[in-house]
Amino acid sequence: MDDFYREIILEHYKNPAFKGKLESSDYEFEDENPLCGDHLHIELKTDDKGVITDAKFDGHGCAISMASADMLLETLIGKTIEDVKQLSKQDILDLLGIELSPVRLKCALLSLKVAKAAAYELEEAHDDLVE
Repeated sequence: MDDFYREIILEHYKNPAFKGKLESSDYEFEDENPLCGDHLHIELKTDDKGVITDAKFDGHGCAISMASADMLLETLIGKTIEDVKQLSKQDILDLLGIELSPVRLKCALLSLKVAKAAAYELEEAHDDLVE
């Protein structure tokens, strides 16, 4: 089963559907993982009810961090900003479907940290956003 999830992760890394930039966004944030140098910028576009209608990410990093960002944004379309605020570490782990070392966990959770910081319109992201 791990091989199946690894293939999905590699597909999202090699052919990300949500990589790029939006013409305009309502929420955005960027941050990096200082342990490995992954850098991620997420933009979210919402309608007048706070439902996410489009999302993009840009940045660089390992396969886990970039695939995690693409997979997360795919799931956010149609959800509300309040839904983003309720996401947990387990939601990301469920998306990825594989066991991760502590270092790789930081890579995987960068997208969650950045998306939640954007949703809360923070100036600075904190690690407790992903607990």
